Parts: sequence; structure tokens; C-alpha cells
Amino acid sequence: MNKQLLFATSNPHKLHEVRNILDSMYVIDGLDTLEFEGDIPETQDTIEGNAIQKVQFISDYTDRAVFAEDTGLLVDALEGAPGVHSARYAGDQRSASDNMNKLLWELQSHPNRKAHFKTIVAYLDPTGKLSTFEGIMKGEITTAPRGKKGFGYDPIFQPEGYDKTFGELDEDIKNEISHRAKAMAKFLAFLKQKSTG
Repeated sequence: MNKQLLFATSNPHKLHEVRNILDSMYVIDGLDTLEFEGDIPETQDTIEGNAIQKVQFISDYTDRAVFAEDTGLLVDALEGAPGVHSARYAGDQRSASDNMNKLLWELQSHPNRKAHFKTIVAYLDPTGKLSTFEGIMKGEITTAPRGKKGFGYDPIFQPEGYDKTFGELDEDIKNEISHRAKAMAKFLAFLKQKSTG
């Protein structure tokens, strides 16, 4: 029998991606299974802080184990920006194309295009114990968007060791190598250890 986990997200792209990463080992429910409407607050000044804030906020709506994640794109030449503000980099409309255009414009005079994605998964078990897991994917920002796969900044992020952007790579490959996949792999190993320990 598959185990169930509650993922504190209303982002259908993230829900789809995490379900694919975890495959059939777990049934991943989204926020549509709760009596919850509106936005989860993301007011912390770190990626880890936001992930923890999300999971603690949603835990008030359920007695189930719940996990959340927060991801940021950190660009070396911009001293780590957009970072914790990645989703709203170009404004509260959370437009992926606006965010990418702003980033490309700010990088146009920078020869250093190195960047990395950072994901933090926060997990709160039914006893209230909190655990966090980190995943990092290094790469560089391209000079123009390439590919229409993925979401967010994927069309302008070329992962280290690849000649394609996340927007061009097959979903299966991205779900093996990405920052989110790395964090989820640590999370999954933790869950397996708990279930056998």
C-alpha cells in the first residue's frame, strides 16, 4: 500500500514534478485536498526560512505529516539575487517571462554568468518534529531563453555538465539531476530510514 504525504503547495508545476520524482512510492496530495484557500505566507529572508514557514503554516490545517519546499536561483554576478525573491523578482504577478527578462537584462554586461539553484525541503511529522533537506544544482545563465519545458527560470538555466537548458532537457533527466530532485532524494532516504528504523 502506498504511503501518503501532504505537499504544502498550490503550484501545479511543483506538484507534478515532485510526484514524478517520488514515482509510485508515495501518494502526494496537494493543498486542494484541504479546506484551504489563499496564499501561504513567504515572508522570511532565507530560502530555508520560507520552507519552514510554509510547512508550519499548513500544519495548522491538518494533523497529517506535511512537507513544503522553497527554491531560489542565486546568480554570482548579482550577489545571490534573485535568491529568496525568485518567484516575485519582477513583481507580485509572479510572471516567469518577466522574471527571466529582468534577469537577462541585469546580466547583459556581466561576463560571469555562473549561478545555482537551491531547494530546501522542510518536513514536519505528526509529533511536530521538523527536518530540512537541501539540494543544489550548479550551472550558468544563458544569454536568451531556450526550450519550452519545465517552468520558472528553466529556459535560461543551463546545468553544469550539460549543453541544454532545463527548458530543453527531457523531464526524466531534469527529475534525476535537479536541485529539487537532490533535496527530495535526501528527504526520501530519511523517510525510508524512519520506516525501517
